[in-house]
Amino acid sequence: MAEWVYSLGSAADGAWQVSLGAHDSATPLRGWAHTGIKVAELAPGATISLEAAGEERIVVPLSGAFEATVDGEMYSLRGRASVFAGPSDVLYTGIGKAVEITSPLGGRVAVALAPAKAEYPTRLIRAEETPVELRGAGNCSREVHNFGTPAALEADRFIVCEVITPAGNWSSYPPHKHDEEKDGETSLEEIYYFETRLAPGSPTHSDGAGQDPVGYARVYASDERPIDVNAEVRTGDVVLVPYGWHGPAMAAPGYDLYYLNVMAGPGRVREWLISDDPHHGWIRSTWDAQAIDPRLPFTS
Repeated sequence: MAEWVYSLGSAADGAWQVSLGAHDSATPLRGWAHTGIKVAELAPGATISLEAAGEERIVVPLSGAFEATVDGEMYSLRGRASVFAGPSDVLYTGIGKAVEITSPLGGRVAVALAPAKAEYPTRLIRAEETPVELRGAGNCSREVHNFGTPAALEADRFIVCEVITPAGNWSSYPPHKHDEEKDGETSLEEIYYFETRLAPGSPTHSDGAGQDPVGYARVYASDERPIDVNAEVRTGDVVLVPYGWHGPAMAAPGYDLYYLNVMAGPGRVREWLISDDPHHGWIRSTWDAQAIDPRLPFTS
């Protein structure tokens, strides 16, 4: 199932470390039509550009601060030290607009995108405006930044959010799917872009122990369409979910896990409606008796 898993550098295109699903991506994706992602690491003062296209986009600072220019107007994105330091300012650009992104001091930036037709205004969403949700409980606790969900952002096609999972916890759990247009479910492609780190308070070692933070991601078939992904993931890796049950995304003990989610599909309604795997959906009923992990929320 290598076509659904891309390690850092395997989907690079020029200055982009990751370029998947965009109209100009060099890496072809068979049967992929509704979502895309680009990620770049910029040196101090460096600039990267996206031409005008029939795509709506969200610029998401992963580390560092950025300036983004759209239609001649410059927006300052205050950014953050890392994805584990709480929400960042993000910028929704709308469609048919060229974007120029500059990093005054250097940093890493993602652009989530989706082919779109309806026009919505450019919007800067400040970190303090981002809805922060603490989802699940116990070792299923995770933190969700809902800056690009229907309740928080007017957009045409995509749903975008980011999830932080403390070391040893599971997220995207119970396993669920959104691969059919039917009552209670919407058909959505999904992208997971991952970052990992050594959890705060972990012991340090001179021999390099703890310097390979890893997480794990699972995708498996929900019908006759074959898919079977068991991926070990690190910073910069991407897992695509064209269909099927997906979850858990596992933060290995000792390592915190982050992922940026980009979802969109062909349906009339821009809404995240899911079906749980009936073998595992019961786990939700156990959360009422458990507390949320005290390590959440993550802050700077």
